[in-house]
Amino acid sequence: MNSRRAFLIWGVAVLAYVLAVVQRSSLGVSGVDAQDRFAVSAAVLSTLAVVQIAVYAGLQIPVGVALDRVGPRRLLVLGAALLVVGQAVVAVSPTIGPAIAGRVLVGAGDAMTFISVIRLVPMWFSGRILPQISQWTGNLGQVGQILSAFPFAVLLHTAGWTPAFGVAAAASAVGLVLVVVFVRNGPVVVRTGTIPLPTTWGAAFRTFGHALRRPGTQLGFWSHYVTQSSGTVFSLLWGVPMLRGLGYSPSEAAGFLTIIVAVGFVAGPVLGILCARYPLRRSNLVLGVVVLLAVVWTAILLWPGHPPTWLLVLLVVAMGIGGPGSLIGFDFARTFNPVGSLGSANGVVNVGGFLAAFVMMYLIGLLLDLMSRVTGETVFAWDNFRVALTVQYLVVGFGVGMLLHARHRTRRVLSAEEGIRVGPLWVALVARLRKRTVQ
Repeated sequence: MNSRRAFLIWGVAVLAYVLAVVQRSSLGVSGVDAQDRFAVSAAVLSTLAVVQIAVYAGLQIPVGVALDRVGPRRLLVLGAALLVVGQAVVAVSPTIGPAIAGRVLVGAGDAMTFISVIRLVPMWFSGRILPQISQWTGNLGQVGQILSAFPFAVLLHTAGWTPAFGVAAAASAVGLVLVVVFVRNGPVVVRTGTIPLPTTWGAAFRTFGHALRRPGTQLGFWSHYVTQSSGTVFSLLWGVPMLRGLGYSPSEAAGFLTIIVAVGFVAGPVLGILCARYPLRRSNLVLGVVVLLAVVWTAILLWPGHPPTWLLVLLVVAMGIGGPGSLIGFDFARTFNPVGSLGSANGVVNVGGFLAAFVMMYLIGLLLDLMSRVTGETVFAWDNFRVALTVQYLVVGFGVGMLLHARHRTRRVLSAEEGIRVGPLWVALVARLRKRTVQ
């Protein structure tokens, strides 16, 4: 545990995740090009992204169950293979239909990657380093967003659609080979000995049922839901068109996406340290991130005329904090679930942000088309975005209400389990965390 071999295996797995993020976010920087190539409306274009995210979210629970049954290595291999095929299909698609099919495969491959890497972490690492390794996993993975924002975008605008997506597919093929050669399931050692994976599919599904019913897992779900969704919508589809509508060039728009990743590299380790040092205040950290995003979005949408560049920079900084903030959801899953059910619990948590994201993506596309017909302006005009982006308040606001409810239930269950009537958060959670520290 925590050995050089552990870091090597983790590093290769993270590389696979980086490449998955490249494929995931490639549509975000090519949204305008996709609309021109396929000659479709904003609503249809949003379908291209929504289908991918819907597949991603829909597969999280089946993948989580499979993780607890067969382990992360096989799913990392399968995920990389699906990413290769999916991007190759997108590369040669002459119309929107085959491109959607390709993005379905990309969504499926992507769905198997991140939670497999997260599931691998407690197999090879233990102790107080776990929250920090989890944060670094999420942050390093976002390097893929930089790669899609610059090298991929440059290739797209110089060599064209097919060569750019073809190179992206080839990169995932390299990742596939490295995963096959290096990645192995870990020993999963804790104080009580080795905890094996479930031996049957029935046992795996029962493990999932237990994980789903735990209030701590649900708290992780809603934490992920409220913190990740806004940045996902911005990065994967509507950010670049919005910035283009504000008059920024493609390279300037890509620069904003890069800021999100750069901020994540700073915020992620800080949040990891805070979670390890103040585990009783993790939900407050989540709510703080949500308040920050709400304040900045409100300032931007209410600003008369086009918002200034400094305010947009503040927005992407807030989103850069929101990404690592969403990883706190996985820390809740780790705290309130035994190691043998972490695949299922992580799958449940990872649905949250992407469920909110694909709902917002589609509704924003519908509103953009509607506002374009009302105002007579082009689809990506800022006045259209100003109205369409208000969808976030409804979706995230609902999530905040559910998060507070899940937090209350978690405290109540902890109090009952530990037999404590007074101060359930402070005393009962301390007792629970002591049991989970070795994981």
